[in-house]
Amino acid sequence: MTAAQTEQQDRSFFGQPRPLANLFGVELWERFSFYGMQGILLIYLYYEADRGGLGINQGTAAGIVGAYGGSVYLSTVIFAWLSDRLFGPEKVLFGSAILVMAGHIGLAVIPGVLGVTVGLILVALGSGGVKATATTLVGGLYREGDERRDAGFSIFYLGINLGALVGPLLTGLLQEEIGFHYGFGLAAVGMAIGLTQYALGRKRLPANANHVANPLPANRRPMVYGIAAAVVIVIVVLALTGALPADRLSDIVIVLSIVAAVAYFVVILTSHRINVVERRRVLAFIPMFIASAAFWSLYQQQFTVITIYSDTRLDRNLGGWEFPVSWVQSINPVFIIILAGVFATLWTRLGDRQPSTPVKFAAGTAIMGVAFLLFLPFAMTTKVPLLGLAGILLVFTIAELLLSPVGLSVTTKLAPEAFRTQMVALFFLSVALGTALSGELAGYYNADDEVAYFGILGVVAIVLGGTLLALTPMLKRLMGGVR
Repeated sequence: MTAAQTEQQDRSFFGQPRPLANLFGVELWERFSFYGMQGILLIYLYYEADRGGLGINQGTAAGIVGAYGGSVYLSTVIFAWLSDRLFGPEKVLFGSAILVMAGHIGLAVIPGVLGVTVGLILVALGSGGVKATATTLVGGLYREGDERRDAGFSIFYLGINLGALVGPLLTGLLQEEIGFHYGFGLAAVGMAIGLTQYALGRKRLPANANHVANPLPANRRPMVYGIAAAVVIVIVVLALTGALPADRLSDIVIVLSIVAAVAYFVVILTSHRINVVERRRVLAFIPMFIASAAFWSLYQQQFTVITIYSDTRLDRNLGGWEFPVSWVQSINPVFIIILAGVFATLWTRLGDRQPSTPVKFAAGTAIMGVAFLLFLPFAMTTKVPLLGLAGILLVFTIAELLLSPVGLSVTTKLAPEAFRTQMVALFFLSVALGTALSGELAGYYNADDEVAYFGILGVVAIVLGGTLLALTPMLKRLMGGVR
């Protein structure tokens, strides 16, 4: 093949490297299956048996969903380590996609609580693995200085949001018309499509896709495998013996997230491998970690409280037909697709005049609080209009675009040279903590007393945002020139 032909092939997917199409596809279908399943999960847990559900207490069901969501991000940390130390990102991605598909099959074909247990564990592990490696593989398609990189990531993230948009629409429709297990089955089919197209094209990925960044010495591998096997056995035994009660799962994930985050901060801050400037930057990240956890504890209630709200309080009538509850979860991806480019353009045009990262975090947290206060005018209404909830979810999206895209970016900027991966893990731990908290908080939601629930959480988020804003001058000094 001539150099010209190689260059042409390297631009065969909308001017991007051809393997991007493969990664775009597997991520699109993984998100289709992930959000499609999650769109109907909570109502499956708490709907009565005559409606096809399991009849679990609503608060407990919300806690399970929160614990599951938090576990996805906890497993991201684990699979990032496996990628860096043992297997490389490509093998981890492929294996993780298989776990995702197996989990959806479990939900579709295994009845009752056993199906939920097996399915959610496998999907949480697999989705964490995909999340930990897919972005790394996309970055590996581009040489340093390749001007196509940003556009390539934009195409990739479009796939994420297309999957998140379509998944709940189709699985919700199947659930409404013929039953929950058919909806879960469609999620499995979607993941199978993504896995198949990925398997057919994985050989086209560059050689660095299999690169193990920091290989674990061979003499330490048996110990790691032994610890991993012991942990799996303990979890299985605890689950089968009922020692992990469903109503305490979110508490367990919250505690694990806090313990892991504190351990990471202590290890990094006490290490002799970082200098004074790096230590100050890590200290600057602590308030933003707290703000991030608070933000996600409200934002992720789209899958807990907002689902319950959509089921019981929302007017879902469209021309005499009541659309599925899960369709509400497709509203946010629409806004993201529309607004992501707007925000990117705004920050580009502002350049050095754009707000610093602490200010963006503060604004995102406070605006998330405002979104919760916007529920208050509807507290006394019998049925909430769809446009009203859509407007609130628009505010959710604005808050997300202020905080979420810069979260991983700032961790890489503030990370000490010796702890780059661990700092990224810290951001994921803030998401894990917030997601688990969203399930725990949902247990306090009461449709008969919405003013207290939305009002208190909204005010707390605004106060946290204001506090972070007040700390911004100090944080900017600690950040040592990082914006």
